Amino acid sequence: MPVVDTKADLKGKTLTIVAEFQAPIESVWQVYADPRLLERVWGPEGMPATFTLHDLAPGGRMNYFMTDPEGQKYCGYWEVIEVHEPHHIAVMDGFANQDFTPNPELPASRNDFDFEPIDGGTRATYTSHYASADELQAVLDMGVIEGATSAINQIDGLLARS
Repeated sequence: MPVVDTKADLKGKTLTIVAEFQAPIESVWQVYADPRLLERVWGPEGMPATFTLHDLAPGGRMNYFMTDPEGQKYCGYWEVIEVHEPHHIAVMDGFANQDFTPNPELPASRNDFDFEPIDGGTRATYTSHYASADELQAVLDMGVIEGATSAINQIDGLLARS
């Protein structure tokens, strides 16, 4: 499995997930740059994502929804802050209403995706920064570690089929 470490730091208000992929950095980057590839891994297994907007550029926005096995849709968005291909993406990541407006009742976070080549592949470090420990605890209680781990662990399989 690609995920090799997870750390929730309530005092620091961060969640960090580290994964190692058996693919070159350019291939891992392409997963995030291509919405059709990203749809295949964004979200836990059994909850595929659909990106209705995908603008991976500073100031850009990405809108998506995930659909559970019963057909319920869960919407989210990314507001793109920084892009340094193929090493770094920074976004504001939040839950959204059905019209993709931010849902202020649920936490948003700044997410930094950092990619670095390692011997035989790529190390990805995903760091989510929350405004408060309570917001981080809320997403931990919602199962963010399990969901993110499930999603990230699908990337090696996707790249092996490409």
